[in-house]
Amino acid sequence: MNPTRSELLRWQFDLTWSLFEYHLERLEPHDFLWEPVPHCWTVRPDAEGRWLPDWADTEPEPVPVPTIGWISWHLGWWWSVATDHAQRRTPRERTDVAWPGEGGPAIAWLRGLRDEWLTVLTGLTDSDLDFTAPFPWPHDSAYTVAHMAAWVNSELMKNATEIGQLRLLRAASRESRA
Repeated sequence: MNPTRSELLRWQFDLTWSLFEYHLERLEPHDFLWEPVPHCWTVRPDAEGRWLPDWADTEPEPVPVPTIGWISWHLGWWWSVATDHAQRRTPRERTDVAWPGEGGPAIAWLRGLRDEWLTVLTGLTDSDLDFTAPFPWPHDSAYTVAHMAAWVNSELMKNATEIGQLRLLRAASRESRA
């Protein structure tokens, strides 16, 4: 069997998503805003109830530990922008990507982004993968849509791992107090 590049990227995505789904199915609403240490980035509601992520244009040192809420917002932001680029739409600004809230709303949002991305992946031919991709490398024309799709898979795996680790740490910290 000789899979096409599109088929291989789809297989890799499906594998990564299945690992992420393991944690999504087990997340509880209070997991999202749990702060494992004092130096955290999270999402906070503004006066109108819109959830806003902590943010700095220059990464601080030390880097704050993100909450599951912040990571899920971050995942939704970069994935929305990658999908916009792949569909040749004007990409959203970071401030235009709103986190829907803890628990079910965030999980449903992430699953919806998955469905959008699957539509993109399913529609890509091997020749489409050769087009230049401006995201996430806006100043380097050497990268292609294939690179962007592989990056999405890698970034998703990284974020899924971070969310899973935080979920496990929270669960373990509750058990140790029981």
